[in-house]
Amino acid sequence: MYDNICKFIAENFKDDLATWLLGSPTKLTEISPTELSNEPIRADSLILMQSDDLVLHTEFQTDADENIPFRMLDYRVRLYRRFPQKQMHQVVIYLRKTASPLITKTDFRLEKTYHEFEVIRLWEQPTDRFIAAPGLLPFAVLSQTEDPTMVLTQVAKAVEAITDQKLQRNIVAATAILAGLVLNKDVISRILRSEIMRESVIYQEILQEGKAEGKAEGKAETTRKLALNLLEIGMSLEQIAQVTELSLEQVQALQKEISESEI
Repeated sequence: MYDNICKFIAENFKDDLATWLLGSPTKLTEISPTELSNEPIRADSLILMQSDDLVLHTEFQTDADENIPFRMLDYRVRLYRRFPQKQMHQVVIYLRKTASPLITKTDFRLEKTYHEFEVIRLWEQPTDRFIAAPGLLPFAVLSQTEDPTMVLTQVAKAVEAITDQKLQRNIVAATAILAGLVLNKDVISRILRSEIMRESVIYQEILQEGKAEGKAEGKAETTRKLALNLLEIGMSLEQIAQVTELSLEQVQALQKEISESEI
């Protein structure tokens, strides 16, 4: 879920992402991974965008992955084959704080082969960098702060100032999902307005995914998964019960299940 949210942000807020990662609001267009090779690329977090003279390759990672260095080399070679004249900027962005040494790895080495890439650990990034740009607001709560609840409150205030309702809804939903990496769902639900979330594209996609899965799975399991996803984005228990037609007690049991799995 987190990878998909990050892809949504990157695809819909290209200027904000470019300003953050490249230092200037470079105009970027998307590149389909199918352009690079007949061999399929299966990385859900892969985001490729290009300008006239540069390709930006971004990967969002929730957890450490020992295969990242080789993947970055692999994509660099693929992009060189397709766009030999263009420079390439590669960034791996880690979302969840961890002590794994893998998240400090910024190169790939194999005998005489050597390749470097950039790594960003969100929890080391200054909060102001994300508060200043609407498209980056969902990342603010994962930034360098000892009080993510206070940061989420700042984000909520910033979102209230956004006059474009569609934009506002999507940012709230994305923020709620990513905030689940560092905050209790009840805190998220208390700070962010769940009624706005319900009208977002992201929320509607979660509902559609649930309906699609229902064609292949039993209704009970589909409803359970939908309720779990809605709990993840911080929707209130009462609203989840209304949407899924589960009892409040059943939703509470699922919430307890999530809490116990996080211990």
